[in-house]
Amino acid sequence: MSFSYRDETKELNELTRKEASGSFVQLSDGFTHYELSNPEAEHTVVLAHGFSVPYFIYDPTFEFLTRSGLRVLRYDLFGRGFSDRPDTHYNIDLFVRQLGDLLDALRFTRPVSLVGLSTGGPITAAYTARFPERVNKLILIDPVGASPFALGRVLKVAAMPFVGETLISLLGIGGMTRISSSEAAIHAYADQILPRYIAQMQYKGFKRAILSTIRNNMLGSFLEVYERIGKMDKPVLLFWGRHDHTVPFKHSHILQAAMPRMEFHAIENCGHIPHYEKAAEVNPILLQFLKS
Repeated sequence: MSFSYRDETKELNELTRKEASGSFVQLSDGFTHYELSNPEAEHTVVLAHGFSVPYFIYDPTFEFLTRSGLRVLRYDLFGRGFSDRPDTHYNIDLFVRQLGDLLDALRFTRPVSLVGLSTGGPITAAYTARFPERVNKLILIDPVGASPFALGRVLKVAAMPFVGETLISLLGIGGMTRISSSEAAIHAYADQILPRYIAQMQYKGFKRAILSTIRNNMLGSFLEVYERIGKMDKPVLLFWGRHDHTVPFKHSHILQAAMPRMEFHAIENCGHIPHYEKAAEVNPILLQFLKS
């Protein structure tokens, strides 16, 4: 059964892609929107964003690492930003395939360092577990998946077939912001984030992608994946905001047990996006880890 949503009024098409900033590449599941800096640099860092906010959530990180001379790639996950919204299952296999296809399309032959924020955590970890020879280092920022995400009442209803479609068809932009994002983090930086976040929600397929992501266990447990990483000889760096109300700080202890050799930094007076909220503190640590 197909649902249409009155506030999804725009199409992602060739004209959209011509007018958008950044670059696009056709992958096996559709077009992916990305930005690449310092293409000739030797060391590559790939930034995978979280559940719903597109790649601009990495603005401070992208700009800092670019100024530091690294080749930096950031991209929009399928269903978000200006990447396509294929009518498919938004599960870990889709997102791992997207990442691998993107690296192949851009002809990255050397191992890369991966940064995964929130839902990008299990995506980058799963890619590392499946293709360890293609990953140099793994950096996780307040990642989901240490244990199942505690769904609120609205998200639980949204996960129900047909009922969820009816629910979100009644939600306006504000309602979708509340159920599909770390609302506190977004509104703390409303001027920089909210207008661009709302803009991408107007393209057809966004709500369908969000529902499918919830229903296909992307907010479930990926502890087994993290434990596999812990058994590898792979450098791992973990950041966590001490006052993260989206993915609680206590989950960091689970991941430290799963990956005991990791480097861990708790970021004080900080919520779900420490790389954004405390960029001046996080960036030097990140750069030192990447260059060590």
